[in-house]
Amino acid sequence: MSEETIPRSAPPGRDGAARRGPVTRVELPGGAGRAWLVTRHHEVRVVTGDPRFSREAVVGRQAALLAPHAVPARGTVVLLDPPGHTRLRRPVAAAFTARGVERVRHRARELLDELVGAMLRQGPPADLTAAVLSPFPIAVGCELMGVPAADRHAMHTWTQLALSRAHGAGAGARARHEMAACFSDLIGLRRDGAGQDAASLLGAAVGRGEMTPEEAVGLAVLLQTGGEAVTDSGRQLLRVLLTRPDLAERLRSEPESRPRAVDELLRWIPHRAAAGPPRIALEDVRIGGARIRAGDAVHVSYPAANRDPDVFPDPDTIDFSRSPNPHLAFGSGPHRCPGDRLARMEAELLVGVLLDRVPGLRPAVPLEDVPFGAGAPVPGPQALPVTW
Repeated sequence: MSEETIPRSAPPGRDGAARRGPVTRVELPGGAGRAWLVTRHHEVRVVTGDPRFSREAVVGRQAALLAPHAVPARGTVVLLDPPGHTRLRRPVAAAFTARGVERVRHRARELLDELVGAMLRQGPPADLTAAVLSPFPIAVGCELMGVPAADRHAMHTWTQLALSRAHGAGAGARARHEMAACFSDLIGLRRDGAGQDAASLLGAAVGRGEMTPEEAVGLAVLLQTGGEAVTDSGRQLLRVLLTRPDLAERLRSEPESRPRAVDELLRWIPHRAAAGPPRIALEDVRIGGARIRAGDAVHVSYPAANRDPDVFPDPDTIDFSRSPNPHLAFGSGPHRCPGDRLARMEAELLVGVLLDRVPGLRPAVPLEDVPFGAGAPVPGPQALPVTW
């Protein structure tokens, strides 16, 4: 079996390795060792749902990590397997159900209208990222988490520092520490179980002895930082519509098609700049024609799985009528993103409000000249200069 090297600058699986088979032996960048890369839809779902592939076993195996600066501390939900993983996610699940997301929809629409209105009053040109795409998801996330308005600017800054490689590991660690201190105070004040926001649900779980304060704070930090991915995916999604006016016009004239269109755009845009924590095989497993031995590190590529031609005919084409569309933009298995409903709601609101309120929205400069941001969890342009 051939070996490839995963480049740091490209999502794993979007290079030649993805075309050679569902499971490929790869060299990790920087001499970090070897691992398996899984790129096909079926095999990705198998690996992410099979308990023989463990996240917990990653702890202490630094060589297995592509982005060690971004890996949460031992014991956080990202590096737990069921049943520990299930125990930590259960208390906050209600905030991310359809009912929980609907609870914040009206306020999310108000926040978005305020941001778009301010951009229109200021007049063109504008950076759509700075004016709308960056502040909107963090404000909605704060609503869902129960973060007071006075702390939201700081929360946004901490999130960006915690997720970006551009400012160094030290800045990210300090940002996570300050964010954790903020959530520690919030959760400590909300142990009566009276609120519906995520901080109140976590506080109540701590009060009932279902989790420790440290576990609750760790989960809150993870949920808050996870919401920032909507900013990055929003930049990609709007970039597509700005450079494909035919698609934008269709969504203006067919508003009923927007939910399905957003789902297709989420499938099509890349959602990883690098692989996160891998899984470690706990025993020998044969998958996709490859024999993975106990102790081997296994990375999955959701972007590659979302372009699997066996599942998505003509996968490189954006098809708003695609059905079914079992994309893996939000992951798969027990570690699937709990905020998928929230992210879809935010994306649908962004598309609808911007298309309806700013019908002349178009690029102010050639978008191919706008550089992509370095170190973001989802690759995307640094800015979206627009006019109308």
